[in-house]
Amino acid sequence: MVAKEMTERQMEYLEKAREAAVAFAERLGHAPKSYVETFGCQMNARDSEKLRGILLSAGFTDTEEESEADLVLYNTCTVRDNADQHVYGRLGRLGGNRKNHPERIVGLCGCLMQEPHAVEKIKKSYPFVNLVFGTHNLYAFPELLFRALTEPKRVFAIETKTTVLPESLPVARKHGFKSGVNIMYGCDNFCTYCIVPYVRGREVSREPEDILAEIEHLAADGVKEIMLLGQNVNSYGKGLALPATFAGLLRRVCRVEGIERVRFMTSHPKDLSDDLIIAMAEEEKLCPHLHLPVQSGSDRLLKKMNRHYDRAHYLGLVEKIRAAVPAISLTTDIIVGFPGETEEDFGDTLSLIREVGFDSAFTFIYSKRTGTPAAGYPDQVPDEVAHARFDRLLEAVKAGAEERCGRFAGQEMDILVEEENRQQGYVTGRTPHNIVVHLPGSKEDIGQIVRARLTDPRGFYYFAERVMNSKCTVDSKSIAFCHSEEQRDEESRQL
Repeated sequence: MVAKEMTERQMEYLEKAREAAVAFAERLGHAPKSYVETFGCQMNARDSEKLRGILLSAGFTDTEEESEADLVLYNTCTVRDNADQHVYGRLGRLGGNRKNHPERIVGLCGCLMQEPHAVEKIKKSYPFVNLVFGTHNLYAFPELLFRALTEPKRVFAIETKTTVLPESLPVARKHGFKSGVNIMYGCDNFCTYCIVPYVRGREVSREPEDILAEIEHLAADGVKEIMLLGQNVNSYGKGLALPATFAGLLRRVCRVEGIERVRFMTSHPKDLSDDLIIAMAEEEKLCPHLHLPVQSGSDRLLKKMNRHYDRAHYLGLVEKIRAAVPAISLTTDIIVGFPGETEEDFGDTLSLIREVGFDSAFTFIYSKRTGTPAAGYPDQVPDEVAHARFDRLLEAVKAGAEERCGRFAGQEMDILVEEENRQQGYVTGRTPHNIVVHLPGSKEDIGQIVRARLTDPRGFYYFAERVMNSKCTVDSKSIAFCHSEEQRDEESRQL
């Protein structure tokens, strides 16, 4: 079945799901509520917006309270073991509360569901889970939802690959002023520690005209900031009928009227082109922030990780980027405890951190993933050694980041306000460099770009005062602990 026919089929099933949801509501005695939780990356977050959009179109009401939901759907991640265990722990709590919600539908989707051992565990240990589907079945969610609403048996749908992209189905965006846009799916890199190519599949790029049409629609709907998403956006264009590059796509996106900021995630160092660096220097709408995962500073480990670059190549890219965009914010990913890592290897990572000077870093202890080459390596690093190195890594990253963040003190910047702060009279937003800023404001500012002076650097975030109101000052002591739990979690991962 071709993609167009499959999409038409799913729209037909969406109508059937609406009818089934009416019957479901009659059994419940109230309009059904749905709860979708995202585990993992920005790609999963964008997928969850599609899941919510389909549920809303089918007649469900979205709720942020899992306890009151009649349908609970976890969009899972499997990059690290703690993500798996988090899902299982949440399922255990759901199962324990089953008697209070006998009609509740429980579903699992996403990357973890592409792993056969995880699916078998769900079948055997969590009999109350009604619906399970993988990353390649997202496009068929209307049909799967209909089945879950109408069939007494459990629904399992796991494909190993697909040519149908879920881009024509309803979407419920989390924010009205910014949006992610998938430009490609899958990954061809096969880093030895990473499960993503096995659960997300091989790289498939979307046609540039389809991407631009989506962005034009978002701009017309009031979106100001776009985040282009892919496991490795730098390799965008593979397999397309007409030649296309990521740098070329970026330039076209920056021409879309109404879009004021353009970001992208994630870049692989081996595919970062000179054309992309030039585009970042020339295009005013491109935010001066680049997330460029290095993973390790050791050439020996980089080769063992199958990263296809060495330390010198990475440092050369940093030099080129900073020459082109001097004020750029550079962030990265770093793994400690990779199999075979010695103290010398770890020392190479610490020295690279000092040499580059990252604005922040996501730091991880290596997590063995079944099915990846590294999982079978005989020289696994003892947990106590990995954790000790991790603590030292955090200190190195924190010291460098505090120094880098402080360079903007006293400068005026445009802040895209994203949410109200828990401290009354303040809001939280981000600079073009992706630095979190707390400043005076109200809910009317959400989604607006306001001018502010960065006054008080705090390592990974700033307090600021609004430029248009000279009387506004920031009492940093009174709001120093006003971060949301989500923000605190994010900052702790970046320390």
